[in-house]
Amino acid sequence: MISLTSCAQLQEIAQNLGGEAPLTEQEVVSGLKQALEIGAQRAAGEASQTGGFLENELLFIMFPAEARRVENTLRDIGLGSLVDDFVKTLNRSAEEAAKQAAPVFISAVQNMTIRDGFEILRGPDDAATTYLRSNTSDELTQLFRPVIQEAMDNTLATRYWNDITTQYNRIPFVQPVTTDLTAYTTERALDGLFLLLKEEEKAIRENPVKRTTDLLRRVFGHSSLAPSS
Repeated sequence: MISLTSCAQLQEIAQNLGGEAPLTEQEVVSGLKQALEIGAQRAAGEASQTGGFLENELLFIMFPAEARRVENTLRDIGLGSLVDDFVKTLNRSAEEAAKQAAPVFISAVQNMTIRDGFEILRGPDDAATTYLRSNTSDELTQLFRPVIQEAMDNTLATRYWNDITTQYNRIPFVQPVTTDLTAYTTERALDGLFLLLKEEEKAIRENPVKRTTDLLRRVFGHSSLAPSS
């Protein structure tokens, strides 16, 4: 009597013979989501630690470019310390807001479809990060704005900015500055987080050491998803 062999048994036989069991759709999507969740937690953890923005030249939030003339003018008239305090608190605000990032990213990952998963896994090193950014930027901006605003208020960044622009706008014949500080800081904070997420995604794709679970090792190490030469 011939018995039917289960899918799990076929996979075990293939592995015992030195072959690879085919990836299931569920494995692909689950592996991708797990990778993004791990990457998001690492990125958020790095950005939210003390100095995560302030001491990282890739994430450091500088004086708003459109108001750089304000910075130069204030330094010229001896108010450089005010500018320095403002920049420091701006970066501290971003670090505080980054503490909220991981749950936001993880929630967004859950909307990924099976087709999205396969396209991302076969895509370039930043395919998942690009996908997340293009599909969640508006939502993330709305979620981050109040966190950034509260963080800036708590660290006095808003007060510093108001003092800076008030003093600058009193200078005769200058063009008044009306930069939306919350929007600016939110955009820079998200840029930094996506940059870290991009680095984490690339590391998981390229470095087996970063694949810290069996599922990640199976999905990202499978030959069917290996980059073409």
